[in-house]
Amino acid sequence: MTAHVEVMDLVAQMKAAEQAFVLATVVRTVSVTAAKAGAKAIIRPDGSIVAGWIGGGCARGAVLKAAREALADGEPRMVSVQPENLLAELGVKPGENRDGVRFAQNMCPSKGTMDIFVEPVLPHPSLVILGASPVALSLAAQARTLGYHVTVAAPAADRPEPPDADMLIDGYALGTLSEARRFVVVSTQGKGDEAALRAAVSTEAAYHAFVGSRRKMAALREKLIGEGVDAAAFDRIKAPAGLDLGAITPEEIAMSILAEITVERRRGQRVAKG
Repeated sequence: MTAHVEVMDLVAQMKAAEQAFVLATVVRTVSVTAAKAGAKAIIRPDGSIVAGWIGGGCARGAVLKAAREALADGEPRMVSVQPENLLAELGVKPGENRDGVRFAQNMCPSKGTMDIFVEPVLPHPSLVILGASPVALSLAAQARTLGYHVTVAAPAADRPEPPDADMLIDGYALGTLSEARRFVVVSTQGKGDEAALRAAVSTEAAYHAFVGSRRKMAALREKLIGEGVDAAAFDRIKAPAGLDLGAITPEEIAMSILAEITVERRRGQRVAKG
């Protein structure tokens, strides 16, 4: 088995396991370089190269920096590692970006040029829904069509029908969840509000929301804080959930919540593109 095939086999395994990584591919080389066009490497978020080869220290620092940034904003980028004289001819400085390419200086004696495409591979974003209300069921179904990994947690007795979800949890003890960027919505609507909120506030996420009125949320907040739940944890919860679209039906409310999650999910990428 060739190194290329081994790398691509591992790519498939890591994607199936919903793991975040970067696939770096050498797309062009000029003069003498340690790696040749077509060489690939898999880079984990901690900067370790777990498979493949893209050359030695001449390119490693620039590629690892680009890999960290790609994992942060989800955007691929091109890195061009060139000797100082060629950078001067192009009128660019090390670290400068031009037309979607980041330039870096090759400090090695080879003085070769390498262009490396850095592609982030991110797990599906995780949407955790606590509750089996009509809004919860509609939210799960709509989120699946948008590529979310959906977990629905609710007592089996409260589920009138099987939710459209990747994972079902009987009750509100969430246990081990996907390590992807996570969004949590409580949509119990009177059935298990307190238990679901306890689970939600103890779960790390980029977004927490409660489907219910501000008045109801305030009452639940006061009760749970009185029972020892950290007050600061409730400050992260958006209530009522969703953008104010004038939504009325469960489907419309679910859509407004997904719209709000989309704003949060894409925030960094919009800034990066601007």
